[in-house]
Amino acid sequence: MTTLTVHVRPEEDASRRLVPWRRMAWVTWRQHRFALAGVAVALGALAVYVWIVGLQLHHAYAAATTCNPASSACADLITHFNFMNHVLQGGYALQPVPALIGAFIGAPAVARELETGTFRYAWTQGFGRWRWTLAKLVMLAVVVTAAAGVISVLLSWYYQPYLGTGNQSLSLSEASPFSPALFDLRVVAFAASTLVAFAIGALAGLLIRRVVPAIVATLAVYTGLALVTANVLRQHYLTPLLTTKVNVPGSAWIYRQWWTKGGQFAFSGWRDAPPDLVQRCAAIPVGPLGKPSQATLGQCFAQHGYTQLTSYQPASRFWAFQWIEGGWLLALSLLLIAVTVWVVRRRAV
Repeated sequence: MTTLTVHVRPEEDASRRLVPWRRMAWVTWRQHRFALAGVAVALGALAVYVWIVGLQLHHAYAAATTCNPASSACADLITHFNFMNHVLQGGYALQPVPALIGAFIGAPAVARELETGTFRYAWTQGFGRWRWTLAKLVMLAVVVTAAAGVISVLLSWYYQPYLGTGNQSLSLSEASPFSPALFDLRVVAFAASTLVAFAIGALAGLLIRRVVPAIVATLAVYTGLALVTANVLRQHYLTPLLTTKVNVPGSAWIYRQWWTKGGQFAFSGWRDAPPDLVQRCAAIPVGPLGKPSQATLGQCFAQHGYTQLTSYQPASRFWAFQWIEGGWLLALSLLLIAVTVWVVRRRAV
């Protein structure tokens, strides 16, 4: 008997066995549909709540800014606006959202397969380990980032009354767009933070190979990254401006304020002023709280040869900061996903 041997090039044989990318996307959806549905329900409920209370907030803001400041009814409208919805007013209640998405979607994406051992079966079905990992992570990353982008647009609309110029004479509650609690919730930063949290979770799940420890590690690492970003990195994105104006806009991000005399440093804040200077300015007209306002004190200090310097970021640089932060978070996310795919491809599991 003659044996017929057919030689097939490895790349041709592999190309016939590999499952198409669209089928891999379908399998990923089937595996994670319940987790994605949970995210959709949670973010949908949040969106409905933000929309309902946001309409009330915008109506209260419009009523307060169009009223007559001299009337008692106007004071009631201002008070009503200032004390509305303390749950979301500061923004801190929404800070954990990217971390939770990264922990409960990103961490189990790879860790669950490794923990249960089902990866051995998945890798023999024509997916290939690196294609299996890449398809899973890319699809999930796109979905959660898009969802975060949509909800962040709604959040930006909700917080607009607090971030507007407003009417200073009305004493409405306002915040700087650079406020750490609010900056992270705007469109670019929120979506990029969600993406990097997901990427951290995916890599943690691969390295730890157990779901629960990977979730804990994701929350810890993302929290540390968020704190370092807000307290250390963000202030170095652009060189701050320096001004001698006493009244810096309330929307600005003030780094530091200090007083000089004759070009030399004199003192830091108002409370550090020399006692003799305070006594000289104590007899000037008082403000609404029975004390001289800072603007009045500033004028008095200037008459005695002191100049106040303020280092700050103007509100006009807000979007530049958003794109800078979103850019490096996107680069970090792509790097973490690439490392995850590389480790899966090279590591013997």
